[in-house]
Amino acid sequence: MNLETPHLNRRAALERLSAGTLLALGLWPGALRANNETPSGTFRFIAVNDTHCMSPECGPYLEGVVKQMRTAEIEFCLHAGDLTEKGERHHLETVKDIFSAVPGSMYPVLGNHDYLTQTDRRAYTQTFPLRVNYYFHHRGWQFIGLDSTDGLRYEKTEIQPATFEWLRDYLPRLNKRKPTVLFTHFPLGAGVNYRPANADQLLDCFRDFNLQGVFNGHYHSLTERQHTGVLITTNRCCALKRTNHDGSKQKGYFVCEAKDGRVKRQFVEYKPA
Repeated sequence: MNLETPHLNRRAALERLSAGTLLALGLWPGALRANNETPSGTFRFIAVNDTHCMSPECGPYLEGVVKQMRTAEIEFCLHAGDLTEKGERHHLETVKDIFSAVPGSMYPVLGNHDYLTQTDRRAYTQTFPLRVNYYFHHRGWQFIGLDSTDGLRYEKTEIQPATFEWLRDYLPRLNKRKPTVLFTHFPLGAGVNYRPANADQLLDCFRDFNLQGVFNGHYHSLTERQHTGVLITTNRCCALKRTNHDGSKQKGYFVCEAKDGRVKRQFVEYKPA
């Protein structure tokens, strides 16, 4: 595709394209910038999604998951939502207690199943304070967790205005040249099932950032959109009593490696003893 015309230079052409189109073309502006920061050193982290804790049997299952995670020499864990099945406080507390054994911290975001009702997510916010829209730094990298939910709705959703308001307030405080990882519950990859109607609008907020990875859940399937090092992916679930949407039988999580300003991930299957 020729992005240049006599009246439209390359930069102006990029600004006219949607975030989804830019990813598909491998032309993410922030990631292509020549003077982006490349932190020294290497570290590993976990990205897991859709644990759907819903019954006493789920506790021992998740304890086994975390025990296996601890063998991967990781430094923290991202959880892309649907920690529970019905947003009940005792199940949220169970997940919090079990994942407290993960090295470093477990950083969650809301899933639609973490609501009690269409508007009530108090059990989540009380169990995980300040874990709705937020960011943290690790070894020269930026990690941003965002709420992409629309209450209990699982399809035909829109990311709500509060998330965009948070982005307007906080993105100016971040460094666009640092390698950045975004994690949300609903899929942001173009063409992935259950993608919110305004997913491109969210990604557009990051077009000038050195975006290196986007981890999502909700659609229990291994999907990947990767161009120019920008990885955008969903994964199979890691739940005892839920199945994968694509019919696959494996349950598990990603072990991710951050190195030389890039992030790579490998699926690791969990098989209960």
